[in-house]
Amino acid sequence: MNLIWDPLRRKEVTATPEEQVRQWFILQLQEVFKVPLHMMKSEVGFKFGDKQYRADILVYDKELRPLAVVECKRPSVPLDAAVVEQSMRYNSVLGVHYIILTNGNLTYLYKLKDGIFVPCDSVPDYNEMLCRQ
Repeated sequence: MNLIWDPLRRKEVTATPEEQVRQWFILQLQEVFKVPLHMMKSEVGFKFGDKQYRADILVYDKELRPLAVVECKRPSVPLDAAVVEQSMRYNSVLGVHYIILTNGNLTYLYKLKDGIFVPCDSVPDYNEMLCRQ
């Protein structure tokens, strides 16, 4: 069994294909988006109705409110309407301003604008994300 270090959970976890994508994207959030590690959390559980769900990665604002949710899929899973619906369902509880979908091959980034999520035309860094709330 291969293991991979999760800096957010501060432990080694099984290196499944989805987990490898999650760990790669945590690094992207840190290095490209400039999100401080302490403003992210992985495998965040929450309830929607009577069902329990788990967000792959949450990014928090400076008041520790959810700012962005990241849904990670293994590379062989297409980022289709079902994945978008899953992230929208999560957002109905979390109330984020950004939704990010990735399978390691493709990454889609959406921001909330006038009450709807629209594709981002560039990758905002953490400070830009905070300003666009």
